[in-house]
Amino acid sequence: MSASLLIIDAMNLIRRIYAVQEKQNTNNEFALSATNNTACNAIQKMLRVHQPTHVICVFDSHQESWRHQLLAEYKEGRKPIPPTLKAYLPQIQDAFYEMGIESLITEQDEADDLIATLNSKVTERQQRCIIVSTDKGFYQLLNAYTSIYDYFKSLHMDSYYVENQLGLKICQLTDFWAIAGISSSHIKGVEGVGNKGALALLEEYQNLDNMLQQTETSDKRLLKVKKQKNEALLAKKLVSLKIDIELGFNLKDLRYQKK
Repeated sequence: MSASLLIIDAMNLIRRIYAVQEKQNTNNEFALSATNNTACNAIQKMLRVHQPTHVICVFDSHQESWRHQLLAEYKEGRKPIPPTLKAYLPQIQDAFYEMGIESLITEQDEADDLIATLNSKVTERQQRCIIVSTDKGFYQLLNAYTSIYDYFKSLHMDSYYVENQLGLKICQLTDFWAIAGISSSHIKGVEGVGNKGALALLEEYQNLDNMLQQTETSDKRLLKVKKQKNEALLAKKLVSLKIDIELGFNLKDLRYQKK
C-alpha cells in the first residue's frame, strides 16, 4: 500500500468551528470545550473518509512572517485569533496527540508554507497528499498527486475540478493573483486590471513573464501590467507558497497509528 498524507490546516478548521460554538454557547469555557470535541470528531470523520497512512495538523505561528517584511500591510485588518482560543490551543493539540496525530508549528513560518513544503516532499515521491482547508491559496499546489478537501462542504477538489471552476490552468493561478490581487491579504496586484482583465490577459499571453516581454502596448490592460511590473512581481512572490522549508523530520514520523 502506497503512503498517503492527510495535512490538516488546523487553524482554518478550528477557527470556523469556534465561531459557531461561540455563538451557541454564552459560557466561553463551554465554547472552547465544544470546539475541542467538534474538531476531534471532524478529524475522525476525515480519517474514515480518506484512510490516510500518515497525518499531521499544521498550526500558524501567529508571528509576522517573511511576507510582512516585503509588505508591511500584509493581512492587515484580519480579525486576530481570540485570546481565549489562542490560550486553549495547547489543549486541542494534546487532544489531537491522544488521537495519534502530531501537530506542527514553528515561530517564523506561516502554516501555508509549511503545508506546501510537506506536500512537495510527499508528491515528489509520487505519493498522495490530501490538504484539508478552505483556503484557495492551496489551489496552486494541485497536481496528479495532490487534492484538497473542504470539510465544511464535504467537497473533494482536484486540479481538473479547479481548472474548470476558475477557467485557468493551475500553473496560471499565481500569475492571476499577482495581477488581480487578493484584497483579503492586502495584496493589491496591478491596479486597474481586475479579475476579468487578468483572465483575458492570461488567455492571450499564458503567463506574466510573457506579458512583461511584449513590446506592443495597444492593450491598455497589458500596458498597466508593464508599468506596474514591480508591483506585479512583488505580488507574485507574496502569493507563491514556499516549498523549501527545513522541517527536521521525515514522513515516517507522521505515520498514523490509531490509539
